[in-house]
Amino acid sequence: MLSNEHRTLVKATVPLLETGGETLTQHFYKMMLSEYPEVRPLFNQAHQASGDQPRALANGVLMYARHIDELEQLGPLVAKIVNKHVALQIQPEHYPIVGSCLLRAIREVLGEEIATQAVIDAWAAAYGQLADILIGAEESVYQQNAEQHGGWRGARRFRVSRKEAESEEITSFYFQALDGEPLLDFQPGQYIGLSLEIDGEEVRRTYSLSDAPNGREYRISVKREPEGKASNYLHDRLSVGDELDLFPPAGDFVLRGGDKPLALITAGVGITPALAMLKPALESGREVHFIHCARHGGVHAFREWVEAQSDEHPQLKHYFCYSEPRAQDASHVEGFLSRELLADWLPEDRDLDAYFLGPKPFMAQVKRHLRDIGVPEQQSHYEFFGPASALEA
Repeated sequence: MLSNEHRTLVKATVPLLETGGETLTQHFYKMMLSEYPEVRPLFNQAHQASGDQPRALANGVLMYARHIDELEQLGPLVAKIVNKHVALQIQPEHYPIVGSCLLRAIREVLGEEIATQAVIDAWAAAYGQLADILIGAEESVYQQNAEQHGGWRGARRFRVSRKEAESEEITSFYFQALDGEPLLDFQPGQYIGLSLEIDGEEVRRTYSLSDAPNGREYRISVKREPEGKASNYLHDRLSVGDELDLFPPAGDFVLRGGDKPLALITAGVGITPALAMLKPALESGREVHFIHCARHGGVHAFREWVEAQSDEHPQLKHYFCYSEPRAQDASHVEGFLSRELLADWLPEDRDLDAYFLGPKPFMAQVKRHLRDIGVPEQQSHYEFFGPASALEA
């Protein structure tokens, strides 16, 4: 039970978390992943090496400590955590492992003079409260997924029905359920979890669904990352006819209804959720401005499909921007997406809904540009591939 004294002690650690939270979470991950191999499939080692995962956890712990008296302020953060946990199938039995390692890390990094037994007890109570909130929210989603038409709980066996190269870097994979039963619909923009067996070890990853739901198959479109364990396995070793386990769709970066003009602004493989959003938006008759940035035509996936949609739907306007164009490339602009270009390509009336996704520097720039040209911030939506972090220009 979290007492007022516990809350006071947790809030007192905020200055320490502001300056040393990332060191603490790095120690936490190193300890947990070495001592509890059963949780390793749930974590992307590349995100550990880059520091993105420890940084994201440090931010989450700090936000929780700051708002321990007003947990309603954590609503968006909790929703993102719950969706990511559901996609990876985090279970109640994982929480005690995380809790024990977090408390050990607090004591070992801060030292016993600061992390007294009273502080440890306070954080144990605080973590217990947060774990109960997340476990309850995740169980609700698990039940909802199982009860819906075409839904399921846990792992479901799928077969690769098609594998198609979309560019020099991106390949699409189509999955059909082995049981032949219908598939759970999803909201455009959501992702799905995959369980892969790579060299005798389980690896779990999430990938955006890159086509609108059809009840028959799911499609993901994956960029090959130079050091990507999962992406290289998918590109090089996963073939048509192979089987793997999938978890139900999840994610809160979804296309919201409405009749305002829609801007879909992407870079690189960030195009994938926008493709799933584009189809239903066009079917609704909504005005759409589709802006995509790539290095050059060789790595620009789905260009022909988007152009075909534009020919078929006059309310769709599309623009392509290449930063390193090849001699044979044809784009609307060479260079990077500037504020002036965005202002020119979007409607004069800035009362629109904007969704953007791509590398973090790109998203930071787009967020700033949208604000500067007058798009309301509450109508500007974005998602991270991997751990969430502060989006700063």
